[in-house]
Amino acid sequence: MTEIDLFSPLQSGPNLLQNRMVMAPLTRNRSTPEGIPHALNVEYYRQRASAGLILSEATCIAPEAVGYPLTPGIWNIAQVAGWQKVTDAVHAEGGKIFCQLWHVGRISHPDLQPNGQLPVAPSAIKPAGDAITLQGPKPFVKPRELAIEGLPGIVAAYQNAARLALQAGFDGVEVHAANGYLLDEFLRDGSNQRQDAYGGSIDNRARLLLEVINAVCAVCDVKRVGVRLSPVQPFNDMRDSNPKATFSRVVELLGDFDLAYLHVTELGSDAPGAAGPFFDPLELRPLWKGVFMTNASYDKAKANAVLQSGQADLVAFGVPFIANPDLPERYRLDAPLNPPDPSTFYGGAEKGYTDYPFLT
Repeated sequence: MTEIDLFSPLQSGPNLLQNRMVMAPLTRNRSTPEGIPHALNVEYYRQRASAGLILSEATCIAPEAVGYPLTPGIWNIAQVAGWQKVTDAVHAEGGKIFCQLWHVGRISHPDLQPNGQLPVAPSAIKPAGDAITLQGPKPFVKPRELAIEGLPGIVAAYQNAARLALQAGFDGVEVHAANGYLLDEFLRDGSNQRQDAYGGSIDNRARLLLEVINAVCAVCDVKRVGVRLSPVQPFNDMRDSNPKATFSRVVELLGDFDLAYLHVTELGSDAPGAAGPFFDPLELRPLWKGVFMTNASYDKAKANAVLQSGQADLVAFGVPFIANPDLPERYRLDAPLNPPDPSTFYGGAEKGYTDYPFLT
């Protein structure tokens, strides 16, 4: 039997991935102010098409979903046209790319919202920290609690974004239910204190996510749909009273869908207790029968070890793909890696984005 490693291909539904190295979704703040991908973004993704799968930067599903400047959207035809150039470029290089669908929930600011309105959330709980606006950091505001009558509109926005992503040529979509954004805010009891059918029990807190998955799968083959979770990630002032119980149940509920993959980030594991009683997110692996992706500052050796142990089928890499557009080739040859320049991670132009050198 051939030993599985980073360079083993993987069939995920209709998509044959040339290797098991996934480019993680990486917000880079280099879209147009209208949320339209442009030529610089096309080149950035084209350069990284040797990944087994590219997950696009988080992409806003509606104007109300925006929480950061210069992030792309997927709610109108101009954005679809911009993304089509990206997907065409990736496909021309033999790559695969999914669109990560994003609603930031309370992690926004009136400066970033239509008509200066309040951001929305499951409960009117102000997160600690600052929003990033075009005028610089500003303290988060107390969000508006989503009325139950408003939830079908959220679900419809996800469905519309999935439909438009397919129209733009993406090979599938990833529903972003992690990192303290809207769907994650519903899942965790630190941010969801509702008393209705969308709060209280774990099944109630997972209700909106399941409705979104159902709606997305109504317009997109379920085998082209992935979901991202972050059980122990404290980012964006997130916590839960029992993360292991919460996310074990969420994974069981998602098991009713024959998804392309489940993407569970281990990030946050270096801060035990910050997001609730700590547990190892890889403990969720036995609960999931399908393709399992992990993500947590992996290098080549650690990634091969987790694949060979059977604890994961795919490994997502973030910073290494920022600095090394040809990361699979460098890992294959055990070649040195380019050092990343964190000062260029967010915003700017070519520097630190499309100018990292290839091996050849």
